[in-house]
Amino acid sequence: MKVIGVDPGYDRLGVAVMEKDGGKERLIFSTCILTDKKAALPERIGEAGAQFRSIISEHRPDQVAIETLFFNKNQKTAVAVAEARGAIIFLAREYGAAVKEFGPAEVKVAVTGYGKSDKTAVTDMLRRLVPNIPLKAMDDEYDAIAVAVTALAHHR
Repeated sequence: MKVIGVDPGYDRLGVAVMEKDGGKERLIFSTCILTDKKAALPERIGEAGAQFRSIISEHRPDQVAIETLFFNKNQKTAVAVAEARGAIIFLAREYGAAVKEFGPAEVKVAVTGYGKSDKTAVTDMLRRLVPNIPLKAMDDEYDAIAVAVTALAHHR
């Protein structure tokens, strides 16, 4: 089972390709897609989508797991992230991958066993579960890895 985990965004889009091999999760590839802060939103979503299309085309996952939207105080940001999520979901379906969505608390439970874990606890546990995480991985990349781990844990 190969899965691409996604931490959605238009500024930074975390992506992690993982598979379950012999009962162990294995990280194949991870990155944080960055877009030009000076560009308009459609260009940013287009650029992130183009880079994601390249990744999904190369890795051909069985499933794309994406974190559900966390509503913060900034509605403009939430709407833009929702638009980026839509582009990712469209591309997943275009490539024939199943789409699974997980909320932040669900991801934290899968990784740490506690739904209110902080970022440090999640990151520390991910380093134990997935030993080949790049040393310079960004927060969004860690979040994508956590989403992929959650998807693999839910797969029967």
